[in-house]
Amino acid sequence: MPNIKSAIKRVKVNEKKNLRNRMIKSSLKTTIKKFDAAVAEEPTQAQALLNDSFSALDKAVAKGVLHKNAANRKKARLAKRLAKAAN
Repeated sequence: MPNIKSAIKRVKVNEKKNLRNRMIKSSLKTTIKKFDAAVAEEPTQAQALLNDSFSALDKAVAKGVLHKNAANRKKARLAKRLAKAAN
């Protein structure tokens, strides 16, 4: 544990940010897993979950958890997966 007051504060702030980032990543992963399950079972219902996944990815980008290009890559792969399942 640091002795300097500003360093102590940085540790606390970093812990809060880390917790927030983990929550966002966890909810994002959960949303994508739900989409994957829907694609495997019922591709017609997967479109709504695809929109939810896109929204979650955009929120993660807005909060700085994911890079913009990484989110776009994930969106493209999800859309590709849905299109493949629809055929």
